[in-house]
Amino acid sequence: MVGVGYTLMCEQTGPKELVEYAVRAEQAGFDYLVISDHYYPWLAAQGHSPYAWSVLGAVAHATSRIKLMTYVTCPIRRYHPAVVAQKAATIGVMSDGRFTLSLGAGENLSEHVVGAWPYVHQRHEMLEEALQIIRPLLDGDNLSYSGNHFEVPEAYLWDRPAERVPIAVAASGPHSIELVTEYADALALDVPDAAVVKMYDERGGAGKPRYGQAAVCYGPDADECRKTAHELWRWAALNWSVKAELPGPESFVSASEAVRPEDVAELVPCGPDLDAHVEAYRKYVDAGFTDVAVVQVGADSQPMFLHWAERELLPRLREL
Repeated sequence: MVGVGYTLMCEQTGPKELVEYAVRAEQAGFDYLVISDHYYPWLAAQGHSPYAWSVLGAVAHATSRIKLMTYVTCPIRRYHPAVVAQKAATIGVMSDGRFTLSLGAGENLSEHVVGAWPYVHQRHEMLEEALQIIRPLLDGDNLSYSGNHFEVPEAYLWDRPAERVPIAVAASGPHSIELVTEYADALALDVPDAAVVKMYDERGGAGKPRYGQAAVCYGPDADECRKTAHELWRWAALNWSVKAELPGPESFVSASEAVRPEDVAELVPCGPDLDAHVEAYRKYVDAGFTDVAVVQVGADSQPMFLHWAERELLPRLREL
């Protein structure tokens, strides 16, 4: 059975509400929570971007069963890898071992706030070095490290959960798959790409978790949902190579001007049709994902969505 997650979307919701929705998602029966970790929203219309790790600490304290996960954290620019390891270990302790650290190469949007955005090949090198720092620290090693991009004269994590925090890494192609299989315990992927999952299996990932995320916009009025999805989610229609380079929300507004409501509706099921939402989720299941989180587009609709998910969506997804 596929694990069903709920997304705490920092870009569209304030920190107090995110904690409330986390508690409600646990009550509704979701298996795990994922949280985005950015400095900016993609679009100004989304209107939020609190510090994900503060929210995670509050959620770890306010919940008792549901698993937690970043989706995803970039450990190469805004955060030093040794600090990411410390944060992950602390949340692991606070959640009694319910936390998974998911990592990726990041976006200019959030990472440029501390300096220039590296070229793509440099980002891949930095991510590998970050993994070479984070994993041994989470294992309990006393680490000294000297790389091309990061220095760790000496580091040791004094507070860690009884079992090491699992690591997932976001991947899209052969090079990033190699990083996942060498350094991580799970794959993270935001599109239902069966070819990448197959590549992961063939290179040593068979039997390990594969995490995905399916966007939906549930509501009683399909036209209103399409309007909401276009206003808040049209950035998702852009190619990832473009999204990784844009520097701010105004750039995403400009880059997505030509994206039509019907283009977004092809990516995000909109309205009250349960079958359409289940089908969007099924694409990930059919592609071989073991765990898929649902992100409901629209801040004001979260309580309504969680109520509907408990009564109708979750029972259907459990059947897949």
